Amino acid sequence: MTVSTSLHFRRFPEPAAALQLIKPITWFPPMWAYVCGVVSSGVSPSGSWWLVVVGILLAGPIVCGMSQAANDWCDRHVDAINEPDRPIPSGRIPGRWGLWIALAMSALSLAVGALLGPWGFGATVLGVLAAWAYSVEPIRLKRSGWWGPGLVGLSYESLPWFTGAAVLSAGAPRAEVVIVAILYGLGAHGIMTLNDFKALEGDRKMGVNSLPVTLGPAAAAQIACLIMAAAQVVVIALLFEWGRPIHAFVICGFLAVQFWAMSVMLRDPKGKAPWYNGPGVGAYVAGMMTAAIAIRGLPL
Repeated sequence: MTVSTSLHFRRFPEPAAALQLIKPITWFPPMWAYVCGVVSSGVSPSGSWWLVVVGILLAGPIVCGMSQAANDWCDRHVDAINEPDRPIPSGRIPGRWGLWIALAMSALSLAVGALLGPWGFGATVLGVLAAWAYSVEPIRLKRSGWWGPGLVGLSYESLPWFTGAAVLSAGAPRAEVVIVAILYGLGAHGIMTLNDFKALEGDRKMGVNSLPVTLGPAAAAQIACLIMAAAQVVVIALLFEWGRPIHAFVICGFLAVQFWAMSVMLRDPKGKAPWYNGPGVGAYVAGMMTAAIAIRGLPL
């Protein structure tokens, strides 16, 4: 069954399909990163809790949800091969409803971002632009196994981290905050590469040059692990330099868990990549919060 024929089964989207389109399971990373930014700012949220709540909702359900809707619309032909039961190729979201949802959520993102002041609004603009640049033709950075995952990693981790710190600080975050936020965003390139394994066949047919397509699953998995580990090693070294050895050792422990998970995943990269999201990515994000707490305590 083709996408074009399945789109005509319904006139309006199924509510459950609309929720599936914006993929709630993907909201956690940017929401967590925003909280890391709030913590790392060193500013008490007392009296400004609404900034925290609005920022979390903006980073997760609104901006991330919008990016998922945009990606699914632009990927509808690929999904017809990889996952024909997804909302758009299955016809549960018919016609151009997927596009309209993505555009409406883009406008909502900008409106809510404006509530967070100039820093929050500026970051929201960047987030919306990045989401469309990743998915839409002719830019479609998703076609590159290097630029695509890099953009997503920075958008999911670095940008919301920076935003949380900037909104609470009412100004530019300290250099240490920016450096660590960027490092964890760069490390997330590896996480996004592992996420590409599930679309290997469709990406190959549709010309999406993800690392699993261009290098093969084994080499792509090795590079993903190297990128994730290297970013955290630099964070650990910086925390030692900044006089936070206890936090550095804690992150070493989380990295050791990831090394174990990597060793399991590398035996069967294509089959074990989804499994890695549990122990591996869980330890990665725990290290993020540890680093945020360490930075919070640094002298100004």
